[in-house]
Amino acid sequence: MKQTLKRLSILGLCVLAACNTYPDKRLLQYLNTDGFGKRYTGNAEEENYITIGDRITVTDSFNVEIEDISRRVDIDGTVQLPELGAVHVAGLTRTEIEALLREKYSPIFRDLDPMVSISADGKKYFIFGEVQSEGEQAFEGDLTVFEAVRGASPLLSSANLGRVRLIRPDPKDPLIIYVDVEDMMSGDSTFNVKVQELDIIYVPPTIVAQFGYFLENLVFPIKQVVSGLGNAMFLAGGRGFRGRRGNQGGVF
Repeated sequence: MKQTLKRLSILGLCVLAACNTYPDKRLLQYLNTDGFGKRYTGNAEEENYITIGDRITVTDSFNVEIEDISRRVDIDGTVQLPELGAVHVAGLTRTEIEALLREKYSPIFRDLDPMVSISADGKKYFIFGEVQSEGEQAFEGDLTVFEAVRGASPLLSSANLGRVRLIRPDPKDPLIIYVDVEDMMSGDSTFNVKVQELDIIYVPPTIVAQFGYFLENLVFPIKQVVSGLGNAMFLAGGRGFRGRRGNQGGVF
């Protein structure tokens, strides 16, 4: 009997361990398996592609109905065009959109020459750390790490410009490049790599700044307690003072 119970307990532990390590099927449906995780991606600097938030402008010298149309790509990846209604364009390059419009407008117009331009309002990269302009930045192309860091106004008192990190996230093959921005001041531009859309740049603090942040975090709870006690004493003193004045008012 004891042997049977022992075997059952071991089996139960194995089942529990298997349940804990086995990935949830619903979770697997939502895990990112490609690039940054966005649906529409590409290299806009090789050939611009359109994504949600970008603006498309269409001109056609033969047809005034579709001349100088400007539309913003909606959240579902479509734009509303005359005679066609909603047309899905997200993820397509400029030449692909022109070919698509020729195909869709050919039953309506005899002569067609659609020209498409894309305003990249939806392209971005990110910069964090010891900089004044932190967070999401508009990506307009032809940008280097040096330009990105300088444009974000690094905090000279705390920024470690010798260990800047350029991070290119990917679930299979992430890339992290360490860049010494200070070396570029002496003319060495070896690691002045080009920033791509959705890159993350991190400017770390110096060792001295890290120690300062550590002390600040260490003292922060004490400061909160002291501040709370000070406020409580101030409020209590204020109530006592008002009470005394009220009593004096009663006498007179």
